[in-house]
Amino acid sequence: MKQKYPGHSFAAMLFGMALALGVAVTAQAADNKDLVLKGDAKCTSCHDQDEKSVMAIGKTRHGATGDSRTPTCTNCHGASDTHANHKGGNRPLPDRTFDKKSATPTKSRNEACLSCHKGSARMQWAGSRHEGQGLACTTCHTVHNQHDKVREKATQTETCFSCHKEQRAQSNRSSHHPIPEGKIVCSSCHNPHGSSGPKLLLEDTVNETCFTCHTEKRGPFLWEHAPVSDSCTNCHTPHGSSNAALLKNRPPYLCSSCHIRFHQAEGIREGRDLGAALPGGTGRATVPTVGKACVNCHARIHGSNHPSGAAFAR
Repeated sequence: MKQKYPGHSFAAMLFGMALALGVAVTAQAADNKDLVLKGDAKCTSCHDQDEKSVMAIGKTRHGATGDSRTPTCTNCHGASDTHANHKGGNRPLPDRTFDKKSATPTKSRNEACLSCHKGSARMQWAGSRHEGQGLACTTCHTVHNQHDKVREKATQTETCFSCHKEQRAQSNRSSHHPIPEGKIVCSSCHNPHGSSGPKLLLEDTVNETCFTCHTEKRGPFLWEHAPVSDSCTNCHTPHGSSNAALLKNRPPYLCSSCHIRFHQAEGIREGRDLGAALPGGTGRATVPTVGKACVNCHARIHGSNHPSGAAFAR
């Protein structure tokens, strides 16, 4: 028998497909909802009420919902089922906590951070000085706050100085790098996450670190001053000094700590032992001349390219 409406079967087929697709979409949406509920939404159902410090994470990179790399609460704190499903008072803590009084082992806390933050400046964290001292990432970093003090130039030194108190005192001396002025910070020279150089320096040596700013001292020079080539810290104290130019001691006494063959410290101080080893030298000098220090004559103390600059006077 010929059908009265030949398109009926086709329409019915389309309707069935649409219905099936709708069911599939609804099921997928339900699955997605379940995934969300197992993540942040399950946590924020409680923590969006009075935990302002917790919800501040939404203004940080860790709360960027448009980035597929953004972790959920459970990525950092663990599944924490006993915490989430507890009824009544005295709720157990999450599986992993990060506050200063946390009972979670430091290694476990750091593993949560390092599961994402790998390589780059953190590739030498294992075995570094800070790791060896038992520091956790959250000892310095505040994850939930929009403004992490240690990552901002204006407040970074405040975090570092909470442990490095000697360096705080040195930076407040009359001669210092512009740390209090906020022009450079600790991370301008140091990598707190680990380094192949000494003292967590960014470069492999002290001199290479200093030369990133003080390029005029790099050389090479025709006449090189041995202590300068060895380490800038032979003469300078980098965090601050009561002597000019961050010197450990003022000339001529700093110089006489090495150069005792020609100018004895007592003789220099009294003005009776200066220049005796020079051709025609009398060994006498007036006190005002001595007060102007060795660099009054040896002006190119970091090195000289003058053919007659062996004594760093030119």
